[in-house]
Amino acid sequence: MPSIEDVKHLQIPLREISLATNGFAKENFIAEGGFGPVYKGISKKHGSIAVKRLVYRQMLGQGDHQFKTEIALLSKYKHENIVSLLGFCDEKGEKILVYKFESNGSLDRHLNNKDLTWIQRLWICLDVACGLKYLHDNVGSQHGIFHRDVKSSNILLDEHWKAKISDFGLSKVRPANMQDSFLFSHPCGTPGYIDPDYGNNGYLTQKSDVYSFGVVLWEVLCGRLTVDPSYNDERQRLTVLAKIHYRKKTLDLIIPSDLYKEINEDSLLKFSNIAYNCLKNVEERPTMKQVVEQLQEAIHIQLVSRCSFHFLNFTYFIDISSLYSFDTTSNLQYYLYKVLLVKKKE
Repeated sequence: MPSIEDVKHLQIPLREISLATNGFAKENFIAEGGFGPVYKGISKKHGSIAVKRLVYRQMLGQGDHQFKTEIALLSKYKHENIVSLLGFCDEKGEKILVYKFESNGSLDRHLNNKDLTWIQRLWICLDVACGLKYLHDNVGSQHGIFHRDVKSSNILLDEHWKAKISDFGLSKVRPANMQDSFLFSHPCGTPGYIDPDYGNNGYLTQKSDVYSFGVVLWEVLCGRLTVDPSYNDERQRLTVLAKIHYRKKTLDLIIPSDLYKEINEDSLLKFSNIAYNCLKNVEERPTMKQVVEQLQEAIHIQLVSRCSFHFLNFTYFIDISSLYSFDTTSNLQYYLYKVLLVKKKE
């Protein structure tokens, strides 16, 4: 990974960040992250920005390491489904990370959004899966990245509802000279999303991220967070509840009724199979490559094989199978298809 010295060109003066956020004003506050507050700002150079201001008392002595890890990874590895780091500030005791502002915020805030359609939810899941596949398989010929904190609040959504993975402070890189496909590390992450195998024995693998992503899939399908402390029974933990109803074939009882009406039965079966398999024992879980392929199938099934919809007073007919011959990253046809697809019927 590059050192901080290698990324000096990304340094942003504290004064510029302070001006962009109006001195970290309360009205610019977006959310409280795991390691400090996040603010929205307007920069003359970068436009709309999100500013993460690290607070040491919340970082339990891990501030420098996580700060440097985030900068090192996001300055080197770029993907359309990974958040864009614009720069950083390490000045006058402040440690600040600056990102492109994603206008629809984090996924956790939209889980119970009745206006978020099933097809939009499927695309969001596919976006995240593609981002994780890139981290696991495509960052280098002999190494990969374990995110270690995949959760709905770490998935950001842009103005077109395109999903981007964020928060890489806990991430680990598997070295190129390492023969095994796992790392031994002190378990960390967010309760409710941590792979039980990793939590119990400290063996970190790509399948640890797969488990966490499976939790997110269930959140997207059921329209709620994985842990709900308002319950004192099996409903408190979504993974427990989902497994029960998956096995009983009664998922309709835990999916919001309006959302359930939108879902094609076979698409639901494909999606729930993926989500369930992600939560299996580590050796039985799919790879992210397999997850991507299965999510594409779930979308294909939902849309049948041909789809018609109205946009700007025209009717479009698209052969969905033909789209799979294209590279889905940075492809105009794919992009237009996705944007048009989420338009609701009037």
